[in-house]
Amino acid sequence: MDKRTISRIWFGVGAAVVLVGLAVQVVVSATGTGGHFDTPAGRVLNIFCFFTVLSNVIVGVTSAQLAVDPDRPSTVFRVFRLAGLVGIAVTGVVFHLALADLQELEGYAALADFLLHTASPLLCVVGWLLFGPHVDTGVRVVGLSLLYPLAWLVFTLVRGPISDFYPYPFLDVRVLGYPAVLLNCVVVAVLFVALAAAAAAFDRAMARRAATAAR
Repeated sequence: MDKRTISRIWFGVGAAVVLVGLAVQVVVSATGTGGHFDTPAGRVLNIFCFFTVLSNVIVGVTSAQLAVDPDRPSTVFRVFRLAGLVGIAVTGVVFHLALADLQELEGYAALADFLLHTASPLLCVVGWLLFGPHVDTGVRVVGLSLLYPLAWLVFTLVRGPISDFYPYPFLDVRVLGYPAVLLNCVVVAVLFVALAAAAAAFDRAMARRAATAAR
């Protein structure tokens, strides 16, 4: 098989992993008991307020598009591809460094957890490194991609006092207070900017290398 075919298979597998992970998580949330929200609808809707889930949605959609056609030059696609890539990378890093030991899951809940926090980030990042698509990513694309985590953060901090729920401990204003939460946000924001800039620089380098090799 040529590289294009292999890349399409890889991206297809990545999209399927996200789809299965989300489907399992929805079922687990709908059929579970306890937790902050006491209705199945409330629990299911709440999972789509987690950065992990939203990042997986973006990764799943962009991966499915790449499985159909690995060559997608539009600016809109580049923005969502970079947003998903950086978002899922941060998801994997933050989860395994700070959140993984906070709960013990079993059965289908553990399966969804593995697919969304480990398998999906690995497939996305490795797939990007191996297959791209690597294009000359500019500052505008990087800036637009960062609007996603910023919008999510604003939504989460506004929704928190209304719903009395924060999806992650490091954002829980009730426990930490606003100064500590804002400091945590700054640390994560620096990570986002650094990863987005590094990804864009890598894309540009690979794109220029390919252009030079094609001459």
